[in-house]
Amino acid sequence: MASKILIGPSSFAEADKTPMNRLIAAGYAVVDNPYKRKLTKKELFGLLDGNVVGLIAGLETIDREILERSGIQVVSRVGAGLSNVDIDAASDLGIQVFNTPAAPTNAVAELTIGAILSLLRMIPQMDQALHSGQWQKKVGVQLQGKTVAIVGFGRIGRRVTELLSPFGVKILVVDPYVNESACAGYRKVTLLVALPESDIVTIHCSGHDCIIGEKEFVLLKKGSFLLNVARGGVISEEALIKALEGGTIAGAWLDTFEEEPYKGPLCGYRNVILTPHVGSYTAECRLQMENEAVDNLINYLKKIRDGRS
Repeated sequence: MASKILIGPSSFAEADKTPMNRLIAAGYAVVDNPYKRKLTKKELFGLLDGNVVGLIAGLETIDREILERSGIQVVSRVGAGLSNVDIDAASDLGIQVFNTPAAPTNAVAELTIGAILSLLRMIPQMDQALHSGQWQKKVGVQLQGKTVAIVGFGRIGRRVTELLSPFGVKILVVDPYVNESACAGYRKVTLLVALPESDIVTIHCSGHDCIIGEKEFVLLKKGSFLLNVARGGVISEEALIKALEGGTIAGAWLDTFEEEPYKGPLCGYRNVILTPHVGSYTAECRLQMENEAVDNLINYLKKIRDGRS
């Protein structure tokens, strides 16, 4: 029986079948995600039978128990983040883990710029009104001259900064892991310094820990805008709702949530733009990530077969 590769991402190879066809051409039996959503732990147990040697991973939780009870030799993540994978457990068990960190950079950064402009000019509200037959003109604000805090100055944060430069904004860099010399001449500050100074706060950091909770929302500049395209847990939803109700936040955009699909109370706020975790969802980005993930998986399994790992 041919070795199997399990596909985690629900939309893998939807736009272009090349990545899937390459796995098949390499001699593997492909097990596609039958649920077409993020796989639960129970579902992973059911799909990871003894013949599955590799996992093309999405956002499903891959903890020590999953890794110990499976026969996989490699996890190849479609995307940059690896916080859903127990890296220490994989290392202990001799399972190789890959990601595709560069591919999502432009797609996520471009969407962030679009979301900033949509928030400032209230595009979604006017669009919804016009679709319902109402001619409502709203006075927004310009991006030019605003202070923008970039929280997380990795690949995506740096690219967002580059795209913002022509708009004539002031950039504040918030990242404890980046040296001053790596901030490209921008002012590096702590989060607590940035919040009261910034008109726009956009989050691009790694990890799931909450960094903007009730204490931080108190510090935010009144009428500011908050964007999160990192991980759902980095913002306290309860504190965000209080800030929206109190007028501290003029608008927010969230592309990631602690529980997905999201059906929570933020759906009721017209000044909150919600997108279903689509930061990397361009045809170009998905194809690049999927092909890179397939390359990583096939090349590693070939090394094992050749006795070179």
